[in-house]
Amino acid sequence: MDHLNSHEQHPEGSVKKYVMGFVLSLLLTFASYFSVYYRLFSVGPLLFTILGLALVQTVIQLALFLHLGEESRPHRNLLTFLFMLSILIIVVWGSLWIMDHLDYNMMMNHPNK
Repeated sequence: MDHLNSHEQHPEGSVKKYVMGFVLSLLLTFASYFSVYYRLFSVGPLLFTILGLALVQTVIQLALFLHLGEESRPHRNLLTFLFMLSILIIVVWGSLWIMDHLDYNMMMNHPNK
């Protein structure tokens, strides 16, 4: 109930946060789009630029949209988020590893490889 009352007392604060998060997310999305479209960097720096912008956008969305860290028990939610992130990394990395090894094993007898 206390959480609901805090939003009733300061509704413009939450709207400002949402608008600021939306504008920042749009700016970061446009920055990554235009850096690719206009080829502002070579491939290596471009990859790190896009990954950096994506990381910043993720932090902004977690803080301003999902309110991570503003809960009554932020440590529990942070641990849950970190566990989810580790599972996601394991699944993505494992999938890429499996696909790479399948490609290598399937093309082993192919004359072009």
